[in-house]
Amino acid sequence: MTVQPKNTGSITTTEGGRFSRILGVGGYRPERVVTNEEVCTWIDSSDQWIQERSGIKTRRFAREDESVVDMSEQAALPALEMAGIKADQVDAIIVATISHPFQTPAAAPLLATRLGTGNVPAFDISAACAGYCYAISVASDMVRAGSADNVLVIGVEKLSQWTYRHDRGTSFILADGAGAAVVGPSDVARIGPTVWGSEGDKWSTIQQRVGWDEIRRIWEHVEATGEEPDYSKFEVANIAEASTMQMAGQSVFRWAVWGMAPIAQQALDRAGITADDLDAFIPHQANMRIIDAMIKQLKLPADIPVARDIAETGNTSAASIPLATERMLREGEVPHGGLALEIGFGAGLVYAAQVVELP
Repeated sequence: MTVQPKNTGSITTTEGGRFSRILGVGGYRPERVVTNEEVCTWIDSSDQWIQERSGIKTRRFAREDESVVDMSEQAALPALEMAGIKADQVDAIIVATISHPFQTPAAAPLLATRLGTGNVPAFDISAACAGYCYAISVASDMVRAGSADNVLVIGVEKLSQWTYRHDRGTSFILADGAGAAVVGPSDVARIGPTVWGSEGDKWSTIQQRVGWDEIRRIWEHVEATGEEPDYSKFEVANIAEASTMQMAGQSVFRWAVWGMAPIAQQALDRAGITADDLDAFIPHQANMRIIDAMIKQLKLPADIPVARDIAETGNTSAASIPLATERMLREGEVPHGGLALEIGFGAGLVYAAQVVELP
């Protein structure tokens, strides 16, 4: 016997706007400025070497008692103000981060409670340095599909707590901060198609040194025997180092330089514009040399402003693009309503690029 469905009609669904846009942006940089000279008290290096290798002069570190949620709130408030909406008009929250210390609960629901948005859907995404561009794409699709009218997007990291200070390959690069954007409906296209993807075969290029499953087994061994395990098999010195990040710097550099410029060009092509139409280029702030190489490969006109926040802010992963966007607008470096090409890339390995109209 064949069972027949009870209802063969169509399901009622929501209808969204045809297009989306970024209505406002905000940023938060922790107060503590960490110089290269201070970093060199932890690693065998110099200010000259760090600047030559990365372009970084200073970076920001959050206070010990300052959380990912704290920083997200400080970035969200000016973004809401620029967008001209109140917290209770936010329909969803997406937080892009890899440094919220809890796998559950996520940071986004905690932020929703802080802001007073009500019981809106709120969730985190883990796409490292591409997280903000991923979140902008998801938020744009939600608005266009009718799932939400106003989506608050946060890119936030507290990487100082996950960096092994004595690691010469990462301790001078990673930093803390938060950036925010509000995505809402538009009468015309103001967020272009996202070109995004992943290369999971390169997952070990940027990763946490030891997985939480192994760290738990280390804890259980210590608790059962009272003895420290043989950390050498994990290629770490102690449990503190085990939970931190490591990066194959040269491999990442080559991948970013040669692999990401074509992705950025695809985003331009899919948006139907050329480099000459741009008012800004806002790449992930990974390394000044990577930025310079991408400019050459994209053949960007010399007069296009390029985000170089890494010099004073360091690499803040998911926060780097919105932080740079906020600063460039605030300082008048780029025009409101101008077109910006943004691209994020990092651990995963993952990447995403899109052209957006600046709020």
